[in-house]
Amino acid sequence: MTAPETTSVAHFVKYVGGKYIAGSRGNAWRDIKAWIIQLPPSALAMTLPAVSEPFLALTLSGEVAFDEREGKGPWTSHRLKEGSFFLTSGGAPYECRWRSLSSKPFQTLLAFIELPLLERAFREVFRAEAPYRRLRDLSAFTDTTLAFYMQQLRRELYEKKASALAVTGIAQITALHLARHYAEPLVAKPSGSPSLPGYKVEQITRWLAEHLAEEFNLDRVAAQVGISKFYFERLFNNAMAMTPLQYQIELRLEEARRRLRETSDSIVDIAASVG
Repeated sequence: MTAPETTSVAHFVKYVGGKYIAGSRGNAWRDIKAWIIQLPPSALAMTLPAVSEPFLALTLSGEVAFDEREGKGPWTSHRLKEGSFFLTSGGAPYECRWRSLSSKPFQTLLAFIELPLLERAFREVFRAEAPYRRLRDLSAFTDTTLAFYMQQLRRELYEKKASALAVTGIAQITALHLARHYAEPLVAKPSGSPSLPGYKVEQITRWLAEHLAEEFNLDRVAAQVGISKFYFERLFNNAMAMTPLQYQIELRLEEARRRLRETSDSIVDIAASVG
């Protein structure tokens, strides 16, 4: 199945493939969505689309040699085993591949944190500085506290009817833990890193603001300045300390906040008008 550049959380898992074991269903899962998937023992290069929400991937079982890369960049290799985490803040599709190193099934838990909850956690931790922080992207790390939270979430996934109280609590403490331990300032990259010149940044940011409600398309955005999408994304990220998709999401959220404050429009109308 050919993956798009971006997708929703609900559709992300179908591009991962593998055997569906358990998943979040019902009103209990408003602040966090989660799935447990058993992946095949090996996979050639697989492209996974970007999503707006940051997500955690926890290896529950098995041991694999895992490679990943963004765009056409070099592959980065990791050895994953039970307890290995990935933290992905979203924004760009990436490729991955793996091969099993053990006879145990390769199972993973995917947990997606809803953006309003993460924003609340950032505001509590950083107060006025919250808009100038973002989550880091991390690969193949361990965190015993985070693993404990995910195991509690795993239990709720297997319940016939998950507890809204338990799931909400797990989601909140997970978001707070991520804000406290895995956030970084939004700072410009070192001056030695190539980035878009100021006039091109202004051209792109203005164009994104004018096309706020349209579906994000990296090819179309990059075409505004005549640069290949992979090179453009790196240059934009160097200039703005976030990807073009993340920047568009911030624009959408800010416009939604403004309209909620200043107009009597319904939430549904505002959501539709900002995409």
